[in-house]
Amino acid sequence: MNAYLDIILRSVAVYLFMVIALRIFGKKELSQLNTADIILILLISNSVQNAMVGSNSSLLGGITAAVALFIINFLFKKVMLNSKFIKGLVQDKPEILIHDGKIDFKALAKLDISSDELQEAMREHGVEFYKDVKLAMFEIDGNISIISGNDSLKQTHHKRKIHKTLGTINN
Repeated sequence: MNAYLDIILRSVAVYLFMVIALRIFGKKELSQLNTADIILILLISNSVQNAMVGSNSSLLGGITAAVALFIINFLFKKVMLNSKFIKGLVQDKPEILIHDGKIDFKALAKLDISSDELQEAMREHGVEFYKDVKLAMFEIDGNISIISGNDSLKQTHHKRKIHKTLGTINN
């Protein structure tokens, strides 16, 4: 087999593995990083490098792997955009955390969100009491959005601040 075709196939396999692994570990992990998470990402990137390029450590081998990753990421986003089935496999739906001042404790437990995290998001949105929250949503990118029932309060979007924010893989 052509050495560069081998790199492309290996890179695509590693990419798909990482998509599945991130899906299994959940969307909460996408929006925040702590020290252990950063170390894990660095170690994973180092460990999968050899899986992608094999013994080819040339510049062209590395560029081939990078181009393959960019292309598979582009194609994967297009497929997700056009296929509800694939999008449903990879992304969760937003979850309601508070509706009209009533907290959904089952959703909080399922998503492993503490009351302290929820209160922090409320404070960042200028809301002091749960009863003042019209809607709090856990978004697909792992952020908490809050809409208050008070028209005078500015509506904002909360990035979870417990750990450093990574963002999403689906920009």
